[in-house]
Amino acid sequence: MRELRKAKNITQEELVRLTGFELRQVGRIERGEVSTNLSHVFKIAECLGVPVHELFLPPASSTKKNTGA
Repeated sequence: MRELRKAKNITQEELVRLTGFELRQVGRIERGEVSTNLSHVFKIAECLGVPVHELFLPPASSTKKNTGA
């Protein structure tokens, strides 16, 4: 979620304004500290302008292999 948000140049504060969630809640969701319900997932996807399934993809940085170079 954080990568998608940053790619759209949306701050956490802006996402809070768009979703109506609390800042602390958005941060905890991004860090994976809490699970959220499906209605929140749909709201986040809508506000970020992405399909819901994109929120469930692993971050690009975690899928890259370390080449050791």
